[in-house]
Amino acid sequence: MASAVKSSDPSATLSPTALVNEAWLKLAGSPGFAPESRLHFKRTAARAMRQVLVDAARRRKTQKRGGSDVLVSLDDSPPQSIAVGEALLTLDRALEELARMNPRQAIMVESRFFGGLEISEIAELLEISEATVLRDWRAARAWLANELGR
Repeated sequence: MASAVKSSDPSATLSPTALVNEAWLKLAGSPGFAPESRLHFKRTAARAMRQVLVDAARRRKTQKRGGSDVLVSLDDSPPQSIAVGEALLTLDRALEELARMNPRQAIMVESRFFGGLEISEIAELLEISEATVLRDWRAARAWLANELGR
């Protein structure tokens, strides 16, 4: 799961192993954490990995290399690491908004993107049909594409 999430960010400082370790520390530190099933564990691990990645992106943004300073290059294109970190933070904000409007769709996106769950697994996790998952997945992707395109 971690390697699939990390493969899209070549400039990230967290390796898949480090991401798993950080996510595990987050889960193990939760009082009373007892997954109900394999799918429940994968869903919870996906949320933990999302939180770890977003926290890492926020830390990178505020570190000694500029933090909130605006970086300007001769060709006006941002460095890859900043662009990827900003994209992750933008995605996180959009997912938070989606969760307020439609929590089930937000769970689907998080489970699919950060957890790598298949449509059938999400259907089982949420106790709905695969057709409903597919319909909601398309709607969530369209809404996110619109939000991220702004």
